[in-house]
Amino acid sequence: MGIAVSLIVTAAGLILALAVRPTNPGSVNVNTVGWILFVVGLFGFVIDLLLWPEAGRATYVRRRFGYAYPRRPRRTIVEEEDVPGPPPGY
Repeated sequence: MGIAVSLIVTAAGLILALAVRPTNPGSVNVNTVGWILFVVGLFGFVIDLLLWPEAGRATYVRRRFGYAYPRRPRRTIVEEEDVPGPPPGY
């Protein structure tokens, strides 16, 4: 779940939980569904924020055909990390 989707689900949950007043109580309580959506969206937002530093690394996958298995490509994964430059005045 992305940050935008988490915020949309959270907003929809709060609208259902706080702003909607059902006139005919049916088998589904709209307010309870709203609180559940709010908690799920908030949980997804927190997980996205915790995993945010992992999104800064670039991962490239280069496919090369191996000699032993000509039909099955061999994968090479190259991960690059941002390294700070030299200090100013260096």
